[in-house]
Amino acid sequence: MVEPADRPSTAGQRLGAPDSFGVSTLEPGLRPPTQPPGRQVSIRVQMLDDTQEVFQISQRSTGKVLFDLICVHLNLVEGDYFGLEYQDQRKMTVWLDLLKPTLKQIRRPKNTILRFVVKFFPPDHTQLLEELTRYLFALQIKRDLACGHLICNDTSAALMVSHIIQSEIGDFDETQSWQHLLHNKYLPDQDAIRDKITDCHRKHVGQTPAESDYQLLEIARRLEMYGVRLHPAKDREGTKLSLAVAHTGVLVFQGYTKINAFNWSKVRKLSFKRKRFLIKLRADPAQSAHHDTLEFAMASRDCCKIFWKICVEYHAFFRLFEEPKPKPKPILFTRGSSFRFSGRTQKQIIDYVKDSELKKVPFERKHSKILSNFGMSPQSSSFRSQVPKESAMSVPLADQPESSRLGHQADGSEEQPAAASSANGFHDAEPTQSPQNHNGTGADPKFLNPESPGSEDSPAGSPHVVVNGNGSVHGQGIAGIGVLHGPGQSPERQQLSPLTSPLLTDAGCVRHDDEEEARRKKFPTDKAYFIAKELLTTERTYLKDLQVITESFHSVAEKDEVLPDSVKDLISSNYDPVYKFHQGFLKEVEQRLAQWEGRSNAHIKGDYQRIGDILLKNIQGLRQLTIHLQKHSECLVELERACRSSRKVEAVCRDFEQQRVCYLPFNIFLLRPLHRLLHYKLILERLCKHYPPTHEDFRDCRAALADISEMALQLQGTMMKMENFQKLLELKKDLTGIENLATPGREFIRLGCLSKLSGKGLQQRMFFLFSDSLVYTSRGMTPSNQFKVHGQLPLFGMTIRESEEEWGVPHSFTLFGQRQSVVVAASCASEMERWVEDIRMAIDLAEQSSSPNTDLLSTSLSENKLSEDTGADLESEDELGGSRSSLERQGHRGNTTVHVCWHRNTSVSMVDFSVAVENQLSGNLLRKFKNSNGWQKLWVVFTNFSLFFYKSHQDDYPLASLPLLGYSVTVPSESENIHKDYVFKLHFKSHVYYFRSESEYTFERWMEVIRSATCSASRSLPSSRKDLY
Repeated sequence: MVEPADRPSTAGQRLGAPDSFGVSTLEPGLRPPTQPPGRQVSIRVQMLDDTQEVFQISQRSTGKVLFDLICVHLNLVEGDYFGLEYQDQRKMTVWLDLLKPTLKQIRRPKNTILRFVVKFFPPDHTQLLEELTRYLFALQIKRDLACGHLICNDTSAALMVSHIIQSEIGDFDETQSWQHLLHNKYLPDQDAIRDKITDCHRKHVGQTPAESDYQLLEIARRLEMYGVRLHPAKDREGTKLSLAVAHTGVLVFQGYTKINAFNWSKVRKLSFKRKRFLIKLRADPAQSAHHDTLEFAMASRDCCKIFWKICVEYHAFFRLFEEPKPKPKPILFTRGSSFRFSGRTQKQIIDYVKDSELKKVPFERKHSKILSNFGMSPQSSSFRSQVPKESAMSVPLADQPESSRLGHQADGSEEQPAAASSANGFHDAEPTQSPQNHNGTGADPKFLNPESPGSEDSPAGSPHVVVNGNGSVHGQGIAGIGVLHGPGQSPERQQLSPLTSPLLTDAGCVRHDDEEEARRKKFPTDKAYFIAKELLTTERTYLKDLQVITESFHSVAEKDEVLPDSVKDLISSNYDPVYKFHQGFLKEVEQRLAQWEGRSNAHIKGDYQRIGDILLKNIQGLRQLTIHLQKHSECLVELERACRSSRKVEAVCRDFEQQRVCYLPFNIFLLRPLHRLLHYKLILERLCKHYPPTHEDFRDCRAALADISEMALQLQGTMMKMENFQKLLELKKDLTGIENLATPGREFIRLGCLSKLSGKGLQQRMFFLFSDSLVYTSRGMTPSNQFKVHGQLPLFGMTIRESEEEWGVPHSFTLFGQRQSVVVAASCASEMERWVEDIRMAIDLAEQSSSPNTDLLSTSLSENKLSEDTGADLESEDELGGSRSSLERQGHRGNTTVHVCWHRNTSVSMVDFSVAVENQLSGNLLRKFKNSNGWQKLWVVFTNFSLFFYKSHQDDYPLASLPLLGYSVTVPSESENIHKDYVFKLHFKSHVYYFRSESEYTFERWMEVIRSATCSASRSLPSSRKDLY
């Protein structure tokens, strides 16, 4: 219990000033938990409001008894989000285990202070149903800002501090606010941005403490460092990294930049061995028992164990439906740790609060000098479906340490208003703009409440805020502005709960008064809108790809009259209906997005801010075309058979692939309808994840997801076989001196560069790994730049051994075949590891095969007959697509994945190709070269490990392409002077490109799909195609 001298008289009260109240839901006088008999011990606990409480517990009490005492003292229902941390005798910060006796963990209770803090950070603060819980979370954010844990730019920091001050002293008063900032430290470098803080504070007139908490959490949850606690580690190469855990999975940081993430669905097992922390990812079922294990070195075994424990708890809290059951005690020996998560999961908390009729009880807000309105429900059921998940207060995805508040100026602090990007477009797309177009001189722009234009000085006016830019208010360097409704007003001017009032309506730049209302309707900011827009942009690209088959190839086939009528009829009868269907589907999506954006009067007649109804209707219509989709594999097979039987047909197809409209191998277009099913499924999954169950669009999206999942599952086998068949056909065109590559039962596994050791030293060779053999080649001097086969190593009976010490060659290993042995070396340790793992897996597949002696070579090739120095000279990177000149032309056959791997000395597996199929994206981006000043607006299509550039989505063929294998994608540093939001950087050696997206969601999506194509990212995502079904 609490010491009587310090404890308030009411169980519902907390420490602090008695004149400020909030609302909790535990009844006063709730009984404390029962304790085992024994001597009482005093335990000191520091609360989130920096006060200390002393609790009396039995010396045999578990940690849960102490924790329950604290929750009862606070009247806290959602207490499972919190935990107790302390420093042990090793000076390491650890969490109190609720299942173990407290005094067995805290050796010296008189000298130890436990801290009551937030332990689990949910992705969406609207999942916190209690005002008291949100208040405690706001105190945690306040503490993280003060100690420098929550890294962000100056603008976000100033805005968050302004909400904290609003909750503490109320409406802005210049003298009072200035004095308050002088006597309270909220940021390590607070003095540098004091003016920004006061400018933001003056915009929060009428905002209650509950609303301020809500807005503070809304901003904080979008920061990359939100809830992140870094644990130092190193990778296998000794690079200093940091590991962290979040609701999504395990995160990897370099400095304060997130460089990788391992989703819980992809993680098979987390473990540690001595100082090594191991992440085992799920295997691809199509590739036997092959697993990918990632290893990180930490400072000590204790560090590994501490991080492993919090990972176990995060996984259980956010992923499980109920608390895990304890393991049965072993009879003789124990194996592994008995540690498990203790407490309710997030789902259990939400269900309990929703189902319970709990009485509202006032609580005190320490430091607050204003009265909180506790007569209203902190969150009504009607409100829960209205809070937007994607709001205008967009915060950059990754705040670089150079651009953080820690002693540096924020990115874009000199940014001019006219150069800001809106929520769905770009204002400086033309590179030829004069400097005058980028300055904000002239009339002062006004920030309008959408419901009451010109009411800036009115008490009900909107508290306008700068969120995402890096400047100040009133047109002085603003790059992003969020507009809020006035306190107590919804968009329909209905009086709802305090948390309904700060709904965010728009993000953009400084605009004139008469434009704001139109802009608000034209540019929605809800995340669902951007997901629907992704559906629109990718559907446009998909329809263009279908046109390549139904129009371009059809006209060539009709003109030359060499393609058999049976093949033409087969293709036409099975692709034309699909094309016509998607024409109608695209029109419906375009119409709905126009209504959503307010480009018609439809928003007056009804609510069109949804997409699930259209998806459900059309996916049900698409089910009627399943018979045509099943025939697409037959189209691919029959076309290949026609090419084999007739050189004229083969020449026609080869010539057609040289046309600019056929920017990918033609066989890939034939598989597009099957791949599109996966895209619909992923889009619907994102919508269902975004919507709360009470949203009106959730039911339609869930029904459409069930339908498309069933279709995808039905066609899964056909899709996987055809992808492998298509890849074998594509490789056949890149190789010379090989026969019967696309035979039944053969699977492609990996291709890439290795150096082969011969009498003349190490020579670069291109290796192709199949399920039955390993083929090595060199780049030939043919007009089509095909690769000439040097030899074949059957995998049946092959063994592999690492031989770096034996030959003195870094990253080398020896392949022992039945007829010959080959020593090869990879470019790096990780590349060697990937090859060794895949070759061993392929050897296992070959041992299971009934035909071990398949010969791929057209003639009897041997090492003696082939000169090992006949390899062609390497082309420069500029010839491939890495320089600016390569972006002005579109190459074929010499720009395939095989050639990219050859020039960039890397490799690609079939798993990577499967990931690339799933990660396709289209949309407008602004592009900037390293040494150029302006930004050029382009329509960009990402597919097949490459970016393809168009002037607009209506163009029939791309102007240029950029293969991404080997590239790295990051966020620009402050030194690069890219003072824009949502910018990512692509770089390979000396080649650097900047791309700018239109919103936070699109920025995250482009980063996600591009990382899937870069060497480092794709290797860490060995996901299985079957995981999608």
